[in-house]
Amino acid sequence: MSEQVEARSGYTVDGYFELVKQGALQPDDQVELLDGTIVAEPPQDPEHAASTSQIDRVLRGVIGRRAAIRVQLPLVLGPYSAPEPDVAVVPGDEADYSRSHPATALLVVEVAGTTLPKDRLSKSRIYASAGIGEYWLVNLKDDCVEVFRQPTPAAHCYSATFVADRGDRLSLVAFPDANVAVADLLPRREPR
Repeated sequence: MSEQVEARSGYTVDGYFELVKQGALQPDDQVELLDGTIVAEPPQDPEHAASTSQIDRVLRGVIGRRAAIRVQLPLVLGPYSAPEPDVAVVPGDEADYSRSHPATALLVVEVAGTTLPKDRLSKSRIYASAGIGEYWLVNLKDDCVEVFRQPTPAAHCYSATFVADRGDRLSLVAFPDANVAVADLLPRREPR
C-alpha cells in the first residue's frame, strides 16, 4: 500500500485541527500530525529544551528580522502533515501567520535524542516532500548536526546530506551570509 493511500485513511490537517477545536486534543498536548497519523511526542528532557532555546537564540542572532523564527509551532505541509519542528525559519514575519500556519519553511531544525530514528527517517521524508530547502537534525546522541539539502519532493528525500561536527560552520541555504558554528547548536560539553 502506498504512503498516500495510507495517509488518506488517517487524519487530514483540517480534521486534526478540528479535534483541537472540539477539545479532544488540547493545544498543549504534545502531539503532531505526520502523514495522517497523530504522533505523541515524549516530554522534553532538560538537554532537549536547553538545546532548542539555544538554537533559537543562535538563529535569531544571524538571521535578524529577515525571516520569522517559530519554536515548536505547526507547519502545515500538505493535507496530511502538520509537524511541530523544534525550530522553523519561515518567510516573512510573525504577523504573516496570524490567520494560518506557515505552509513552508526556509530551514527546519529538529533536536533529537530519543526521537532520532523518527526525525531522521519520517520527518526528513515529510520535509523533503514539502520542498523544505534545508533540514538540520541536531543529533544529541552522536554530538553532531546532520544536514539535509536539495529536496526531491517526488522521491520524498534529500539528494544532498552530510554530517557537520563541532569544529565546522554551517551557512544557511536561504541566507548564505548567515553562518553558525556547529558547536553553538550543540549542548556544552561537560569538562572531564
